[in-house]
Amino acid sequence: MNDLKNKDIKEIKKQLTELRKQIRHHNALYYENDDPEISDYEYDRLMLQLKAIESEFPELITKNSPTQVVGGKAKREAGVLVKHDVPMLSLQDVFSKVEVDEFVEHLQSVLDAPEFVVEEKIDGLSLALRYENGVLVRAITRGDGILQGEDVTENARVIEDVREELVEKLPYFEIRGEVYMEKQAFEAVNERQELLGLKPFANPRNCAAGTLRQLDSRVTKERRLSLFIFNLQKAEGKVFETHTSAYEFMKAQGIKVIHSYTVCHNAEEVWQAIQRIGESRGNLPYDIDGAVVKLNRLADREKLGATSKVPRWAIAYKYPPEEKETILRSIELSVGRTGRITPTAVFDPIRLCGTTVERATLHNQDFIDELDIRLGDTILVYKSGEIIPKVKAVVKEKRTSSSVPYQIGTQCPVCGHPAEREENTADIKCTNPNCPAQMENHILNFVSRNAMDIKGFGLAYVHELIEQGYVKNIADIYRLKESRDDLIARGLLGKEKNTDKLLAAIEASKENDPQQLLTGLGISGIGRAAARDMIQAFHSIDALRSASEEELLAVPDLGEISVHHIRAFFADEQNRRLLDELKALGLRMEREIALANEPQSLAGKTFVITGTLPTMGRQEAAELIEKHGGRVSGSVSKKTDFLLAGEAAGSKLRKAQELGISILSEEDFRNMIS
Repeated sequence: MNDLKNKDIKEIKKQLTELRKQIRHHNALYYENDDPEISDYEYDRLMLQLKAIESEFPELITKNSPTQVVGGKAKREAGVLVKHDVPMLSLQDVFSKVEVDEFVEHLQSVLDAPEFVVEEKIDGLSLALRYENGVLVRAITRGDGILQGEDVTENARVIEDVREELVEKLPYFEIRGEVYMEKQAFEAVNERQELLGLKPFANPRNCAAGTLRQLDSRVTKERRLSLFIFNLQKAEGKVFETHTSAYEFMKAQGIKVIHSYTVCHNAEEVWQAIQRIGESRGNLPYDIDGAVVKLNRLADREKLGATSKVPRWAIAYKYPPEEKETILRSIELSVGRTGRITPTAVFDPIRLCGTTVERATLHNQDFIDELDIRLGDTILVYKSGEIIPKVKAVVKEKRTSSSVPYQIGTQCPVCGHPAEREENTADIKCTNPNCPAQMENHILNFVSRNAMDIKGFGLAYVHELIEQGYVKNIADIYRLKESRDDLIARGLLGKEKNTDKLLAAIEASKENDPQQLLTGLGISGIGRAAARDMIQAFHSIDALRSASEEELLAVPDLGEISVHHIRAFFADEQNRRLLDELKALGLRMEREIALANEPQSLAGKTFVITGTLPTMGRQEAAELIEKHGGRVSGSVSKKTDFLLAGEAAGSKLRKAQELGISILSEEDFRNMIS
């Protein structure tokens, strides 16, 4: 820091301002949005840099500096704000054996033979559980760590590891733990996100945090969160002398405490315990981002107290990212269920965090270009509490002169159809909706409520029918009746009654309006609204097949990119054969005259639906709006004409009021269309 002393104080202040701005930005992304842009390691480097400057220039420390505050803000949308009975402070991070030794030796100098507990630091979201007379009454997130957090009690109740009642009915008992997601559960959630065409979560911590703050506890339950308890916050009716004795009591109550902990008496024992945890982290079913060292005797903790941000009786040792060099041998291209092409690096096997790895995702072409990754390169691979290893850099001084830049290409590696980069994204996708790699997602979209609405045709049936070879494209759905007896005998759709019920639903869907069929075809960028507008304009899919570019561009809100995808779809010979098959199988390709002549009283008007309507569901309301020529959007904007609002309308109602948009009740809406 000596060179800093020579700098102009204005430059130091400017550097501090920029650092604090960066850290606040990343704090908001991590704590409030659960969507960080940088790794924990990169964040820790920023904090260390800030602490180093503030240590050298203490007169420049401000009350709102990131080094002086805890966590993020509590989010009012996630639940009612609740005052903390005991502050939920963060821990002082350390990064070396020297710092660990200094911590232990300092406490040994001020306390009488202190004991230390070393345990895993789970990478999740802090949660406090309050019990009154042995019954769970409140679950609270850390929030700002000092004053208040968010009430997430209903979501906590659906986590299997949360005990609703304790064996011993203490008047008051508050404990703190970490909500996290096991790797297997995380993979299942991201698989579902991809199936639904939604953005996958970056890591289990983000997913756990977002899930705990869900407004719908059914989503929380479905995603299978887990919980470890790591601290006693407050107890009335029973006295505990040590942290470990509190753990023993909790275990007797059926509470799941932290998985691995060791009692130590000196710095060497503490360091050995930290090393053991570090060696095991690659084999754990969940992510850890460090090891916690804390005093065992609660009286010692009371004596030392805390600063405004951290307790003086505990630290968190952060493991450095383990990284090694290896040779990139090949890049494999895979096609996901949404058509996205993902490159994966295949390299010489190396050991990282206790496991052997030989593959790492390369994300997309932008990532490959940014690092200038080429086949045969020596690459630096690291793994820091992540499920999937990451490529950090290319060791360019070891590159051969014959290497060439790598390109994913413009053809799907599975079906050979053209692959195109999506606008405003880094994703390159196969344009063929009938690509075998996309078939499961394509079929799910086709049978979904927004498309052909074939009730009872769920993911399990779709997966099994494709796996067993009964369905190779959407036309095969309408041939399943020919295999009825075989399907019943094999139990693929359940017993006879259930099989016949699903086959009847498939048969009935042939009479659906052609706009539903058009939605189900999976043309890139064409959803319900665009399909409805096109059928209103052309009245049949046959007419749409031969429509010119100029005629398509005349359809409201249909831009050049959408027109390009439509024309490419209908020009493809495989798609034309599929449409001929569907027509021969009896699916309706032309709009009914009666429907075409329906009064278009809502033509040109855009609606947003929110809340719970008294007598109709949102889908029914949307269908009525579209039937009368209106459009339905998912979000409120200046282009919205009406907000159809029911009970518990929430943020969409507030935004509509701010923008001066007309608010309709269900009765207002019915009067409008009648």
